Amino acid sequence: MERELTLEFVRVTEAAALAAAPWMGKGDKEGADQAAVDAMRAVFDTVNIKGTVVIGEGEKDEAPMLYTGECVGCGESIELDIAVDPVEGTTLVAKGLPNSLAVVAAAPKGNLLNAPDMYMEKVATGPDAKGAIDLDASPTENLKSVAEAKGKKVTDMTVILLDRDRHREIIKEVREAGARIKLISDGDVAGAIATALEHTGVDMLIGTGGAPEGVLTAAALKCLGGDMQARLAPRNQAETEKALAMGIEDIEQIFGVEDLVQGDDAMFSVTGITNGELLRGVQYYGGERAETHSIVMRSKTGTVRNIKAQHKIKQKPNYFQNGIRKSKEGVNN
Repeated sequence: MERELTLEFVRVTEAAALAAAPWMGKGDKEGADQAAVDAMRAVFDTVNIKGTVVIGEGEKDEAPMLYTGECVGCGESIELDIAVDPVEGTTLVAKGLPNSLAVVAAAPKGNLLNAPDMYMEKVATGPDAKGAIDLDASPTENLKSVAEAKGKKVTDMTVILLDRDRHREIIKEVREAGARIKLISDGDVAGAIATALEHTGVDMLIGTGGAPEGVLTAAALKCLGGDMQARLAPRNQAETEKALAMGIEDIEQIFGVEDLVQGDDAMFSVTGITNGELLRGVQYYGGERAETHSIVMRSKTGTVRNIKAQHKIKQKPNYFQNGIRKSKEGVNN
């Protein structure tokens, strides 16, 4: 990929974050997501790529834009697979909670796994413990292995998990092992990325989340040198058949980072929507100004850029009038 494209993709995630941020705390996750989708798609139209969405907002009959299989970009020479999540954590935006993000990953055509929209078991950690995780091992065994690799005691470890009933036994075992736990309500992409950044204090992610989010996570961890193992977790025969139809030959396969994101040139861009440990959210100032905070990474060079940007925006529209949602204005970017 051309080096300049990394900054082009920052523009894409910035636009989505700026569009979603006015919906913070308004209790409408669908409105926030639609605003971000509209803005992200509009900026993609200006990027000089021939991109194909492999992880998006759903199938064509479910999503009018950024659907799986849609072509994006205005170029012909650079063919890329694109994975998007215009709002990672729609509930977080709706409730005004931390760590909602706008996310894009890209890799040369054919290099991103077209993951079905279903659950996926995951375990992830940072570069210091690369090679120390095993999806088939117990949480206790993984804790001991990662702690040894990091030169820590298990009691000094912090594990991040989605706060779900399905994780009850994992939470119990981690606590019995003596490790600390950080429960999150949504957004396991941010949780997994946190394992690869020292300042977050998070050592490992365990649990079951979305498979499409797993591909986005793998792109970020590939850029950061982290590690991840994952396996699809279909809930019924229909989901199993869907995965097989999408080209997954072995439902029991354990995917590593290199299986989810092949090749040596992945790119990942993320912009904060609401404040969090990973990134600050969109900040508004007087004079129709807003500030965004982003991270953009490229696996081929190992470059990780932290970008703070100032934007001149149109006046934030009043999306509601007498209980009826009004049409949304775009963002000047």
